[in-house]
Amino acid sequence: MLCHLDFHVEYPASMAQQDLFSIWTREADAALGARRAGVVVDFWKCVGVRRVLAVANVDSLDTLDRRLLDLPIMKEHGQHVRIDVTPLRRYEDFTADVRKRLG
Repeated sequence: MLCHLDFHVEYPASMAQQDLFSIWTREADAALGARRAGVVVDFWKCVGVRRVLAVANVDSLDTLDRRLLDLPIMKEHGQHVRIDVTPLRRYEDFTADVRKRLG
């Protein structure tokens, strides 16, 4: 099951940017490891904002939820991270269904 993940990362004014970067470095190590393991298809950092996009390949939404809770950024900074999750469907499968409906 493919899912689009949209991470929005904030940090409180009381936190030094270096502290956020330290957490983000640990997160990057875990994220790149997930990509090497095939769990993540790919990542993109949105320019100029603290936002990361990813496509993950998991066997279930339960698995994805568990993996997200285990991310370093969620364990260390979760109250300042919003993740929007969108399950994805192969476009070829969608168009096949449309064609069937046409008769």
